[in-house]
Amino acid sequence: MTNVPATMNAIEISEFGGPDVLKLTECATPQPAHGEVLIKVAAAGVNRGDCVQRMGFYPAPPGASDLPGLEVSGTVAAIGPGVSLWKEGDEVCALMAGGGYAEYAVVHEGSVLPKPQGVSLVDAAALPETIMTVWTNVFEDGQLSPGETLLIHGGSSGIGTTAIQLASTLGVKVIATAGSADKCKACEDLGAVRAINYREEDFVEVVKDVTDGKGADVILDMVGGDYVARNIEAAARQGRIVNIAYMSGSRVEVDLLPLMLKRLTLRGSTLRARDVAEKARLTSEVRMHVWPLIEAGRIKAVVDDTYPLANASKAHERMESSGHVGKILLTP
Repeated sequence: MTNVPATMNAIEISEFGGPDVLKLTECATPQPAHGEVLIKVAAAGVNRGDCVQRMGFYPAPPGASDLPGLEVSGTVAAIGPGVSLWKEGDEVCALMAGGGYAEYAVVHEGSVLPKPQGVSLVDAAALPETIMTVWTNVFEDGQLSPGETLLIHGGSSGIGTTAIQLASTLGVKVIATAGSADKCKACEDLGAVRAINYREEDFVEVVKDVTDGKGADVILDMVGGDYVARNIEAAARQGRIVNIAYMSGSRVEVDLLPLMLKRLTLRGSTLRARDVAEKARLTSEVRMHVWPLIEAGRIKAVVDDTYPLANASKAHERMESSGHVGKILLTP
């Protein structure tokens, strides 16, 4: 591998626990295997999944790096045998199963996307995980269509800011929940027709009011807990509810009769453990349907803050404070 050092700096999880367990370490630079590319990392996205992994509840899938980091942007530094889609020097961003908190990272070529025109190489790290999560959960599994109503919980998060922009751009009425007046304003500035401060308002009542009693056709939820029952109440007839996380708990007691009477669909989803072929299919769909919208300026990477790789613990503290709007990034 030309000009690639034998060792690199990376962030390891020294033990399971709080943000302070993230430690800067020196380790061997990974080698791209068959079908893989090696990326010199310009930036890595910080995701809730990284925090959950750090706490010991979200292990890397078999065969994946145990370093945290689910998305990166950067330059292709080397290619493995059989790679046909990319060459050294290409500016890219990629969805990963792990290993992004490092100076170099390997990923299968099918999970790589070109850096969109008009987006900086660093900011491109804010795109893969959020966009692929929203596309597969909201538009594929949730079957959201133009003219319908989408309720997004956590509207100011990385996932939320992406979902608001993508759905509103595609002709969907978006309602979002957030925890402060400033966050609600940010959601509405991005395209939500109504943002709900969940600390002051009942989102079920507001959703019914905004939709003239109909309810939301699709609900994207990362909260869980008592939101599970309330989502069922807020959903429209034949609505689709998709859970992608359970920040308030996954064990709940729910009356499922309304689910049956309203003919609702309640489903859950994860992205990290999907196989190479499925991720390649999803990457292709996103490149076809979403990348043109980014390059046209209709969807932007919303970046809250950027931290040096060595300050990964500070980035996790920012994430867990829930004070951020959009994505948090790390730069080597």
